Amino acid sequence: MKRNGIISAIIIVIIGATIYQNWSSRQERAAALQESSLPKPGHAAPALELNNLEGQLIKVGGKRDKPLVLNYWASWCLPCQAELPDLQWLHEQYGDQLDIYGVNATIHDELKLVQAKVKEFGLQFPIIMDPEGVGLDLYKVGAIPMTYLIDRNGMIVEVLYILHKDELERRVKELIKL
Repeated sequence: MKRNGIISAIIIVIIGATIYQNWSSRQERAAALQESSLPKPGHAAPALELNNLEGQLIKVGGKRDKPLVLNYWASWCLPCQAELPDLQWLHEQYGDQLDIYGVNATIHDELKLVQAKVKEFGLQFPIIMDPEGVGLDLYKVGAIPMTYLIDRNGMIVEVLYILHKDELERRVKELIKL
């Protein structure tokens, strides 16, 4: 009897270890797949088509005439508000060599608040509205502000979180040279 109990216990331990190893392996594969699907430097920027505040369709993805600074923001986000004047300044300084699009996380925002911030900061670059969170999902935006630097070939060069104006300008100058 004792022997049968020991054999049963060993079998249960082996089965449990096999199940755990299989589950753990699946979890690792799922995490690796998710990580590999994140938009990151050296990969093509996901194709995105959304309307700006004026209702014009704006397209992102693929080859472009100029590099692109793609910034995700919301009107209620204090770090975003700190960054908006720097983006406007970049637009004024480099707008002939570079496109800047501000993608508003409209799914988590209100149109009247977005319009108020655009007016308050005198934003002159296109503000793209994302009412269904399509861009947020495609670009895997987990925190805002989040900025993608995209070259003329539609490739992501860098993913940035809020930077000091001087550092942002340095990186934009490098992007323009590519």
